[in-house]
Amino acid sequence: MRQNLISVLALLTGTLFVFLGNGLHSLLLPMRGTYEGYSETILGFFGTSWASGFVLGCIFARRLVKRMGHVRAFSGFISLCAIAALLTGIFIHPTFWLLSRAATGFGAAAVAMIIESWLNERATNESRGMIFSLYISITLLGIVGGQMAVAFIDIHTQTLFMVAGIFYCVAMLPTLISTAQAPKPLSEVHLDLTALYKNSPVSFVGILLIGIANGAWGTLGAVFGSKAGLSAGDIALMMTITIFAGAAMQFPAGRMSDLMDRRYVLAILSGIAFLAGIQMFLLEPMNVVTVLILVGVYGATANALYPIAVAHANDFAKPSEFLNVSGGLLLLYGIGTVIGPSIGGPIMQQFGPYALFGVTAGAHILITVHAIIRSRLRAPIPVGERDVYSSVSSGTQTTPESLALSPRSQASQPLQQAQDAGNVTREETSAPAPAEKDAGTAAA
Repeated sequence: MRQNLISVLALLTGTLFVFLGNGLHSLLLPMRGTYEGYSETILGFFGTSWASGFVLGCIFARRLVKRMGHVRAFSGFISLCAIAALLTGIFIHPTFWLLSRAATGFGAAAVAMIIESWLNERATNESRGMIFSLYISITLLGIVGGQMAVAFIDIHTQTLFMVAGIFYCVAMLPTLISTAQAPKPLSEVHLDLTALYKNSPVSFVGILLIGIANGAWGTLGAVFGSKAGLSAGDIALMMTITIFAGAAMQFPAGRMSDLMDRRYVLAILSGIAFLAGIQMFLLEPMNVVTVLILVGVYGATANALYPIAVAHANDFAKPSEFLNVSGGLLLLYGIGTVIGPSIGGPIMQQFGPYALFGVTAGAHILITVHAIIRSRLRAPIPVGERDVYSSVSSGTQTTPESLALSPRSQASQPLQQAQDAGNVTREETSAPAPAEKDAGTAAA
């Protein structure tokens, strides 16, 4: 185990700097754009542009990686991100920033796919769960660390743009000096919307709405803070609180979803997120502490929804369908993050900064209502036959390639081979064996 972790240490170090750059650049642009006087609609399109590039990268970048090779593709796409970060500090223009965000999103997707495939290549069945957890933790730490940089350096200068570029450049070094063998070609996940909906209407609709709400908040949260009069430090703290509150909520929410119908858990959590959002929208609190508390409640519940929706979908799927179902839902989430900022920006421009929470509240109340209605139409999977909940990362930060790191993706392979041979029936494969569950199989 220790040797496996040491072998991926250089790659994980590079990963940290990649996400430091992502976190800093994604928060810096809307804050600086607000200072430059860009409209909320334009600022929302920054997020739309990033998410569109990221989703397209998940679909098409694998072909470029196959042609270029992992090492050259890794350096090339990180260079693209670094160049975009530096140029956005030189050319302060909304059109150029929109184009650069699309390019950065595409490059970030390609870089994440290469990192995840590299980690999967180095992982063993014994170390897979630990490496996956470390990877998710490092992505969160990187994003938070990058965001907090805006609290210490003046956003009105070019310094932070240069810092973001430096982060990306440093991320290249560990893999360039590493002697690790390049991984196998990237896997491919097909987005079959019809099959996803038939498998679980609650997860399909829920994931799309979660993407809309999280996409709107992730892009326009900093704009809201600036328009509401928060300082740069308070904005960074606010965005960080939502991430850590969501991470802290993963365990109790997951435990609850293992003991009761996951649709009720989705309804409860999204209902609380709705209440927090609607209070922000209607009351328009000016006190910083009140804002941070309500946003913390919102972040804790809103960011816990995605893994529960994925777990619910996998409860109804065959074990051999894990990668396609989870990967398809991740891409569907990405589509939601394209829609969210596109809706949120114009609404904020028309009705003010607090209207952002009207958008998120609308998405969350629809999740609550739909989950309750569907719970009356379809019986839940018995508790003893479900997969054990496992926290997964959502958002346009990880790619479907990360799913190969999940212990369940490895556990499903023997089942798939047996099914192909005609030796395993649907009834035999609908519930993993106890040993597989104890080994950490999860709906991730």
